[in-house]
Amino acid sequence: MTKMDAKKVGLVFGCFLALFHLVWSIAILITQSGVQKFIDWILGLHRIGMSFTIMPFHLMSAVLLVVATFVFGYIFGYAFAAIWNWQNKK
Repeated sequence: MTKMDAKKVGLVFGCFLALFHLVWSIAILITQSGVQKFIDWILGLHRIGMSFTIMPFHLMSAVLLVVATFVFGYIFGYAFAAIWNWQNKK
């Protein structure tokens, strides 16, 4: 099997998660009530009756969310590639 570059896999996965959460934060900034309806709809599709409330947009929370998801995504992607390479070395 092909060897993965752990740093590149970490960057790709970290950027993907960060981008996803950036779009989520922008959606909350633009239309908080629309996001609330979307979450209610998704939960209803899964037959889940929970009460979630989308909180108002706060810039520092959004920045922290994007940075934290990038860091955790990078760590996860790096670890995945390192384990992949270790397993395929045998």
